[in-house]
Amino acid sequence: MKTQFVSRDAIVRNWHVIDAADKVLGRVASEAAKILMGKTKPCYTPFLDTGDHVIIINAARVRLTGDKENQKVYRHHTGYPGGLKEISARKLRATRPVRMVELAVQGMLPKTKLGKQMARKLKVYAGDRHPHQAQKPAVLTLPNA
Repeated sequence: MKTQFVSRDAIVRNWHVIDAADKVLGRVASEAAKILMGKTKPCYTPFLDTGDHVIIINAARVRLTGDKENQKVYRHHTGYPGGLKEISARKLRATRPVRMVELAVQGMLPKTKLGKQMARKLKVYAGDRHPHQAQKPAVLTLPNA
């Protein structure tokens, strides 16, 4: 018996909208990552990108639990000696709230070329507007936890 794999032409990519207003960052990110990977579809294959497109709105109003607003630190290295850069979650939310949500979702995707391909299907917006009405995205409701 042979294993059946979905072909590239047979993959149907839908669009989903997640409203992140007053939702916990990690819970929003994990739901978005599941959809981007295609784990919600019956044709899920770990080595194929079968996932859908995800639009996250109201990224500036996402909630952090505990004292993460003050304690959480985002780090990256420039590649130069002494080039470790740090920014707190409070400052990142004030300057680039979209980046905070993008980093949370990308951290839950595979760290491979396939993961980068999945991350390209993620669109994050700080406000409640997005320019993807033509794709007729379905609204996903997450629990208010």
